[in-house]
This record gives sequence, structure tokens and C-alpha cells, in this order.
Amino acid sequence: MRKLFGYILSPIFYLLFGIIITVFHPIQWICLKLGGYKAHKKCVDVLNCFLLCTYYVLGNTVKFTNRQRLPIDRPILFVANHQSMYDIPPLIFFLRKHHGKFISKIELAKGIPSISFNLRHGGAANINRKDPKQSIAEILKLANNMKSKNWSAFIFPEGTRARTGKIKPFNVGGIATILKKVPNVLVVPVAINNSWQMVQYGFFPLNTFTRMSWEVLPPIEPQGLSPDEVVAQAETRIREKIN
Repeated sequence: MRKLFGYILSPIFYLLFGIIITVFHPIQWICLKLGGYKAHKKCVDVLNCFLLCTYYVLGNTVKFTNRQRLPIDRPILFVANHQSMYDIPPLIFFLRKHHGKFISKIELAKGIPSISFNLRHGGAANINRKDPKQSIAEILKLANNMKSKNWSAFIFPEGTRARTGKIKPFNVGGIATILKKVPNVLVVPVAINNSWQMVQYGFFPLNTFTRMSWEVLPPIEPQGLSPDEVVAQAETRIREKIN
């Protein structure tokens, strides 16, 4: 029955999603040109609020839980499991005061209205997985901005999406680079549940009436720990929260 509703509601979802990213593309450009980073950042926050609201068209729900008192005067590295592309708008919107930037595939930085523009101009690290030197340079640039501008970052250390919700082993690479270059960074795990169900049938139809959740877990102070220990702690905490 949920799949049947997916056939009915998915076209409406995609229509609204497409309208939103198309309309916000020129708005982002205007905000960036006239108001600089601050105006562009506010525009991106509003964009992602609209995008996560489209989930409700499918009868899906978003529950974002953050009981942690996270500082705003130091950079944060948010480490999350990755289940679908729909993981992203709630992270951006609900954690917007931390100025989080994504480490993403370079392929996403072109061809997608609004989303590609933000990745190119919003401070993300757009990495080419086939070019290690380019990837390291992008992550180093992000790390320098985190240190100088007090930005935060989001990273999915599994590398690819867990299409059945089962967590894959976490990679240390990108996290280790940021830990080394941003000595005062705070590591914060985020557990994402059930967003994979939204795309369990693939691109079409999308699934319906799915209860999705994002939970910010207790921070990890990396001082005195090796990158492997930090990643192991984050992975363990996230695994304990996954349904």
C-alpha cells in the first residue's frame, strides 16, 4: 500500500522539489552578489527548510533531536552515517547556526540547480575520488576555513550510502586531515535512521509514510586521542542508535 501511494505522490514531490531548487538558484546568485556570504548563507538555510518540508508530501516525517549544548565559538566536525541524499537538508537547516560545510563528490557541484551552486560557492570541499591530490587539497582548504572562519563541517565517513540502512565501516582519511589541521575542532556524531526507506524502491516510486530521525549524540573531545580512536568512538555511538 505504501508503494502504491508512492506512485501517486512521488510526481507531486518531484514537481515541488524541482520548483524549489529552480526558483532558489537565481535567488542564491542575487544574495551572493549583493549580500555576500551572510546573505547567501541565509538563503541556503531557507532553501533547505523548504526542501525538507517536501518530505511531508509523501507522508514522511522528520524528527530532529539535539539535546547537546554545542558551542558556537569553535568549529565542529559532524560525523554521520549516510543513508540517502535526503539526509542532507535536515542537517543543514537544524544545525544552521554552526555554518556546516559538506565534503561531497565533485560530480554534485555541477548540473543541479541551487544544490550545485551552493556546493561551488558556499564553502564545500568538492572532491574527485579519482584524484587523491585534488581531494586532499579541497579538504585542506575546508580545514583552513574552519580554523580561520569558525566554520563547521559534515562528513559521511562510510564513503557511500548504506542503501539498506546497515552501517558500513567508517573511513579515517578525511577526518584525520581535519583533526590535524584544526586542533580545536570538536567531533560530534549524528545518527540518521530510516532515510534509506524513502528510496528503498529507487528513484521512483519514493516510499511513503516513513518516520525518519536525526539525533545529535554527545560530543567527542579529540585531544589526546588518535584519529582511529576518534572515528571508532563515533562509529560505535552511531551504531548503538541505528534501528
